[in-house]
Amino acid sequence: MHFVIMGAGALGILLAAHLSRAGHEVLLVARGARARALAENGLQVRGLADFRARCEITDDPTSPAHTDVFINTVKTHDSAAALASLTRLTPQVAFSVQNGVVKEAELIERFGAANVLGAMADFSGELEDDDAVLFTRNINLHLGELQGEPSVRGTDIAAAIHQAGINARAVTDIQSVIWSKFTGWVALFLMSVLTRRYTGQYLSDPDVALVVAQIVRETALLPRSLGIPLQDISPMPVLDITEASEADAVARVMAVGERMHANAPLHRLSALQDLLRGKRLELDQTVGYACREGARLGLEQPVLNTCHGIVAGINHGLG
Repeated sequence: MHFVIMGAGALGILLAAHLSRAGHEVLLVARGARARALAENGLQVRGLADFRARCEITDDPTSPAHTDVFINTVKTHDSAAALASLTRLTPQVAFSVQNGVVKEAELIERFGAANVLGAMADFSGELEDDDAVLFTRNINLHLGELQGEPSVRGTDIAAAIHQAGINARAVTDIQSVIWSKFTGWVALFLMSVLTRRYTGQYLSDPDVALVVAQIVRETALLPRSLGIPLQDISPMPVLDITEASEADAVARVMAVGERMHANAPLHRLSALQDLLRGKRLELDQTVGYACREGARLGLEQPVLNTCHGIVAGINHGLG
């Protein structure tokens, strides 16, 4: 297949490196010094996999034209401008591995509903100072048609990515999968920034686990009000957390932390990586969206809103 990948952060490089190594044709759209460094030195992956690969690199977003698959990996606050800059691109299929639940709507606006798949990325990496990526988690990249029907294209793309070394699968309930991840991810985002600790560490802490459970319960009100069913999938068993007693919910969160600490002890959410680098956080289109929609629907979300307000204050001081 021919892939165009927008963004040379951790996930963009992981996808480009794996797909290129597997023999697919990949064009990676990057910016500035990183584009030049990757073109000169290639793509390097460490951690769960250790290899180098090369693909075509461009810093000109107007250069890509037709492609089989377009993947958006840029930060949510850069997404609108990034998509607008792809003035010639006409992909057969587009999907986004960004955080949040508005990413598909942005792609539909740019490329049309018929050309967009839903996606939920449950794999992780961390960009290091030499532009290598530390590959920390490889659970699953979920792909599916937004209307829920099975599709050959979703199955074929998932198979290509899976065979390249990033676990992937096609699903028929992608809306539920996206919202289930988002419901747990909101709490992870906020606590990563507020504790500045590795994911397994803060989730294993009973005081933090209580706040995480409260935020999950409050965030879950939003998909439920929209009629979207939740399910227990990695990284957080959100359905179990919302239906258990508070004590049991805290225990569920701590169990996730203990597994994370054992299996991915160096995992840090991208929000914490951005914070430590002094970069602006992906707050407005993710957690901010949940707060705004909750207010619009009249939902009671006091812990979510309080934590969002504190992190918003932190974000105001970042570049």
